[in-house]
Amino acid sequence: MLKVLRFFLILVPATIYYSIKQLLLDQEKATPDERDLPGKTYGRFMLGMAGIKVEADLSALDPGGHYVFMCNHQSLFDIPILFDVLWNYHMRFVAKESLFRIPIYGKALGNAGHISINRENRRAAMKSVDEAVAAAKGGISPLIFPEGTRNPDLDRLMDFKVGGMVLALKCGLPVAPLVMEGTGKLLPKGKRFFNPDQLVRLRALPPVDPTAYTIKDRERFKDDMYALMNDAYQTLARS
Repeated sequence: MLKVLRFFLILVPATIYYSIKQLLLDQEKATPDERDLPGKTYGRFMLGMAGIKVEADLSALDPGGHYVFMCNHQSLFDIPILFDVLWNYHMRFVAKESLFRIPIYGKALGNAGHISINRENRRAAMKSVDEAVAAAKGGISPLIFPEGTRNPDLDRLMDFKVGGMVLALKCGLPVAPLVMEGTGKLLPKGKRFFNPDQLVRLRALPPVDPTAYTIKDRERFKDDMYALMNDAYQTLARS
């Protein structure tokens, strides 16, 4: 209980502090590593405050490689965990637009280069996809939650959204699937308090070559990625 109280006492001050650090960076002069640092440090710090243990196996990936990441999504803790686990990658989240409207924090997300997606406006969504593709060509590794939202069902992944598949195919980078197990028990969707003793496990699967698909094949790509990641998730959950 002490870890939980400590976490919530520091959550808002730490969020504001690291957001301001991000906002104070000179966007024109900052290197990619410098732009990465506030978010990564924030994620690692908050995990430490919560006392959460993560076992991550990234052996299927090249250290510092250039990918489009796809990961299942069960909890708000997925964000700091992925910041920490993917420390060696120039990763940016593809996230819903409403997060970017949060005072200070939302502005910091934009300044860091995270990618806003407006799910209610098709034209705006396609513009966001183009921005993500441009960022990927500049060395950024976008991270997509293909389920689109947090999944309350811990037995299987939710159906994937086709928009994330279009983004991944347009980027043209190897797609690195990540499956994570334990965060849905750590902090289930709709709950406020977390279980700091819950172990989280993450496994990277071998990257998928997207050149085997075209944009017209997006439904097949979606189905193939779902089958791959759902099978791997269920295997991880049973082990």
